[in-house]
This record gives sequence, C-alpha cells and structure tokens, in this order.
Amino acid sequence: MQSFRFIDLFAGLGGFHLALERLGGVCVFAAEWKEHLRDLYEMNFDVRPAGDITKVKPEDIPDHDVLTAGFPCQPFSKAGEQLGFECTEQGNLFFNVAAILATKKPKYFILENVPNLLKHDEGRTWKEIQTILGTGEGGVGYHISAEKLSPHNFGIPQIRERVYIVGSLDPLSEFSWPETTETPTCIDSVLDDYPNDAKALSPQVNECLEVWDEFLKLCPEHVEPPWFPLWSMEWGATYPFEDTTPYACRQLKGLDGLKGFKGSHGVKIGYLKTIEERWSALPSHARTNTVTFPKWKKDFIRMNRQFYTDNKVWIDPWLPKILKFPSSLQKLEWNVKGGERNIWNYVLQFRASGVRIKRRTTAPSLIAMTDTQVPIIAWQKRYMTPRECAKLQSMDTLKHLPTSHTLAFKALGNAVNSNVVESVAKALIFTDDQNYKSKASSSTKLTADTL
Repeated sequence: MQSFRFIDLFAGLGGFHLALERLGGVCVFAAEWKEHLRDLYEMNFDVRPAGDITKVKPEDIPDHDVLTAGFPCQPFSKAGEQLGFECTEQGNLFFNVAAILATKKPKYFILENVPNLLKHDEGRTWKEIQTILGTGEGGVGYHISAEKLSPHNFGIPQIRERVYIVGSLDPLSEFSWPETTETPTCIDSVLDDYPNDAKALSPQVNECLEVWDEFLKLCPEHVEPPWFPLWSMEWGATYPFEDTTPYACRQLKGLDGLKGFKGSHGVKIGYLKTIEERWSALPSHARTNTVTFPKWKKDFIRMNRQFYTDNKVWIDPWLPKILKFPSSLQKLEWNVKGGERNIWNYVLQFRASGVRIKRRTTAPSLIAMTDTQVPIIAWQKRYMTPRECAKLQSMDTLKHLPTSHTLAFKALGNAVNSNVVESVAKALIFTDDQNYKSKASSSTKLTADTL
C-alpha cells in the first residue's frame, strides 16, 4: 500500500496512529504531554512522543503529508465550563495546531472534537476556526469541511458523536464524507463471557440496583416509566422553583426564607435550627446561587412532582429504601421505553445525572471515566473491562493498555475511534475506491518532495 507521512498531536492511546497506519501511513512525529501515555505509545508504536506541544517549535517538526489532532475538548464540552479559547490551560492549544499547519503546510489535516464545538459561543468559536484555517485573507490556506459522526454509524455498538474537521490545500470538490449506516448494533459483539479481570459490583451498587428494580416492578402496567430523569428527592418536596429559587428566598429572609417548605423527599425544612441545615436539606440541584432556574430544570422539577402526585400511593411505601444511597444514586434515567421492567437485562451506567439504563443495542458513550462510571453489564453483574472498552474505540489491536484500570478507562474515554478515523482519512486522502486502488498499487507518493 502507498506510504505517506503523518504526525499525531495530542496522541493519547494512538487512535489516529492505528487508523492511518492501516492506510499505509508512517508516523514521523507524535506529541503527548502525559508521561505514562508517552511510555505506552512508544511500547505500542516504537515512536517516542514529544511532551508539551507548546514547547515544540513548528519548524522543528518533520515534514509530513497529514496532520492529525484530537485537540483537547474540555474547553468546548457541555459537561465543562465551556470556556473555549479562554481556557488558558487547554483552549489555546488549537493555536499550536494552526501554527504547525501554517509553517509545515501538510497537504491534509484531520481534527476531532466534541460536537458542541460547532455551537460554542453561539457559533463564534467555529467561525473563528474556519477563518484561521481557511483560504481567506489571513487564513492558513485550507479548504475545510466538518461533519458529526458516531461509531454506531459504522457498525460499532457505541453512540458517541464527535465532530470531524478535514482540511486540504486543494479544493474538496472530489471529497465526500464516508457513508454511514443505521443498521442496529448489539453490545454483545464486543463483550467477553464473564471475563476473569472484570470488576464485580459492590454490595452497595448491587443493593441500589435491587431497590430501583423493585421500583420498576411496583410501577403499574398502565404507567409508563417517564422519559425524563426521575429525581426521587423531588418526591414530596415543596420548595419554590417556578418564579423564584431557594437562594433568592434565603437572600431576602435569611433563616426564615425556607421556613414552611419541604426539601428532599419531603423533609420539613422549618424544623431544622440553622440556615446551613435547612440549605443542606434541599436537593443539590436546587442549591445553586441563582435567582431563577433555567427552563429545563424547572420542567424536570415540575414533571417529577406531578409524577409523584399521580403515583404516591405505590411510591410512598418504597421511598424510604432509596434514602440510604448517595444523591447521584437516588436518580434514575429510563432509556428503554416499552422494554421489560427488569433492570438486570440492560446496560447500566452511574452518572452524576443518575443511574442510566440503556438497551443492549449500544454501550453508553465512553467518556474520560472514573471507575464508577464504567458501563455495567447487568446480566453478568459486572463492569466492562478495559479490553472490551478498547473494542468500542476500535483499539483492541493495541498490545498494551494502561495497567491501571483507572488510567485505562480515562485514556479510552479521551480516545478517538480508530475505525471512524480510518473511514474519514480514506475518504480524504483517496477520493474514491478506484483512485484508492490505483494509488495503493503505485509507488508514487502523495508528496514526493517530503518523503
């Protein structure tokens, strides 16, 4: 197969490397600031990444045909503070990528980030990226296209949408994004059967799931478990939320501001002696320092209270059983409408938003996970293993993963899916299958002057 040279920035576990190597690419430079990932990258690819990219001069980077970079997504993620380019630690790393493109002028680039990048700061961030990298005045000189893609569109059982941005020095008139599919997937395709290295559920987790399973079975057949997140702490609460907030009441009246209301699970706030105790009696989502709640929060509170009012006859005898668990385990997301009400039949995940229940068609979206957020294979009463999660990222061919499960899950949550990248890279570098075959059988290189 034809050879070309590429660089791998913010390399992580090497998802871009795996993809481009399969297409005949040779990595001539990589950068990764985390030392343990640099060691692992060298073990897997026999390339030692540079460290902090901000300390590498663009002119010192070898000539290359393709630049790849999954530049840090936290500054643009909905889950973070969305500081974007204002994030001094990570948001400005994009400009290091732009500087390398301006200096080395590879023929192509492939970037990856969270889909919120396109909407961040009301679209101004994406507009600025296009201006910096584009062919207009002051731009680096690339023709650009962007698309949101998810592994499940390529037959991989994971819904994890990411935005891919491609650039070419030549017009993209012959380029088209790879074809996707909506063919159903199944998580069983990446699972092992009771693997020895799988972490079993703790007694607390097992008990919590048993309590929620009882809730599902108590729910009458004619009552469909709601699509919205179930916040059990709202069942019995009466604190104000529509036109004001507990914070606003506290600011106006101090200790008496919350008197007469009920907090989490119907606790009477007025009987508590100090303002700190009264404040702590509220659900965590109600203890924000704001005088109005956003519409989505008001909607969820309102719907939860109405659901409780309509069903308290069977909820009340069950409710005390959930009180012993942490707040995050007192919430449930039922994402299997119409499915059998047996929690042990599904894929589960503990998130800050609650216990999430999903069908077995796909795994939850991999994130930079803590051990407690690793997907649970409920019918085997265990967590997924790092190797199974590597399959979800199409990285199971790696010989070495971090030896620590914690580090492995975090790295996999930050990784790009190598099969998706391969499809994008093939579509970009080889405009059609016939062209791909003719190029692959030829010894002619993409840019002979750089090889």
